[in-house]
Amino acid sequence: MTNLANDGAASSLLETAWAQREETLYKTLFGDLGPGIYPLSMSLFEELFNCTQVDPRWLHIGVFECPPTPARPHWAYVSSGLSNPWEPDEDEEWTGLGRELLLECPQQSPWALALVRRFAAYQMLLAAGRFGDQEPLDAWDRMSVGGPIDGQQSALSAIIMVPSEHYPEEYQLVSGKFAFLQIIGLSAAELAHGRAHDFGDLLQTLGEQGAAPLVDATRRSIV
Repeated sequence: MTNLANDGAASSLLETAWAQREETLYKTLFGDLGPGIYPLSMSLFEELFNCTQVDPRWLHIGVFECPPTPARPHWAYVSSGLSNPWEPDEDEEWTGLGRELLLECPQQSPWALALVRRFAAYQMLLAAGRFGDQEPLDAWDRMSVGGPIDGQQSALSAIIMVPSEHYPEEYQLVSGKFAFLQIIGLSAAELAHGRAHDFGDLLQTLGEQGAAPLVDATRRSIV
């Protein structure tokens, strides 16, 4: 009976936190959440990561494509589910992985939706230890994405994760806190420049030139 009660309490916490994030917080922050969530799929794990076995709960994680609003004149692609309290612990300050992913674009960008779904899946694989001792991505992690960010001819072929500029706070759910981790696109030259010098300075320069935090796949490299 005790185990059943604990399971029921955990399920109730999960459902409450999930609804609080999507129905209240996200609608307050982003307004229109678009036509619905785009969940992770088994084919995504298989095709991108050669992974044929996943926790079925991961397939409930997804990404919203949020169109512009009067308060936010750009598109926002935001994950939902990485902060789910799948295995709640009363002593945990953060809920789930403690992060949700965010990518903002000046125009609707199917590649952005695909990229955020890709990195949401990667986060879950990292957290599950599928890549050895690598930790889940956090602020200032950066990497090449293996080609143009839009899958076509973009000069951007890498990303860096940074604390969100537009949504800088930590947000409280009934299950604990989470923060947004924002994806910024970089060219190979910008990635190399940041590694050789300082990524903070690089991000400041990108911001001054209108190249961050919004990601425009058509922009030129600034270095």
